Amino acid sequence: MKTNLKMLRINKSNSEENLLRDCRKGKSSAQQSFYERFAPKMLGVCIRYIHDREEAEHVMIGGMVKVFDKLDQYSGEGSLEGWVRRIMVNESLMYIRKNKNMSLEVDVQQAEFEPNYQTLESSLEAADLLSMIAELPVGYRTVFNLYAIEGYNHKEIAETLGINENTSKSQLSRARKLLQANLAALQEKELKEPSHGK
Repeated sequence: MKTNLKMLRINKSNSEENLLRDCRKGKSSAQQSFYERFAPKMLGVCIRYIHDREEAEHVMIGGMVKVFDKLDQYSGEGSLEGWVRRIMVNESLMYIRKNKNMSLEVDVQQAEFEPNYQTLESSLEAADLLSMIAELPVGYRTVFNLYAIEGYNHKEIAETLGINENTSKSQLSRARKLLQANLAALQEKELKEPSHGK
């Protein structure tokens, strides 16, 4: 069984190496396979930053063009998907800088009560949470995604977005408060609704 797993890993890395080699040679069938393999997931990455799906698709396609241009720069260290993802995040941030006001901040009302995350977990789908994140103001959403999902620290976020670390911390704090208020409102609504079958 261990041999089979090892063989699977070797085959996977060989097929990825072959795909990379053929893409670097400019083979259109390999580029098509590469695109089909990564585009759906990378569109998801772009949509998290850019609310408008059509705009997110444009950014993702532009990002894929950049990926193909820079394939020679991929050293093989770290996962290929992680490398592609980093380019997509950077392209999304460039779009935001060009088209949006990053310093947009609104006052957030404190949540009246802390949501019970255990009960919410059963009723709240991942898609619901992602749509709540998507509704955040652009500055909050960008910092929240970079910090909570991409794993950047505040120093990296500040450098990437051209803001200071305190602004990054403030945007994250406000994003969390707004999400908490939205979750609490959702839970309150669910508590008030009569349960089915009674």
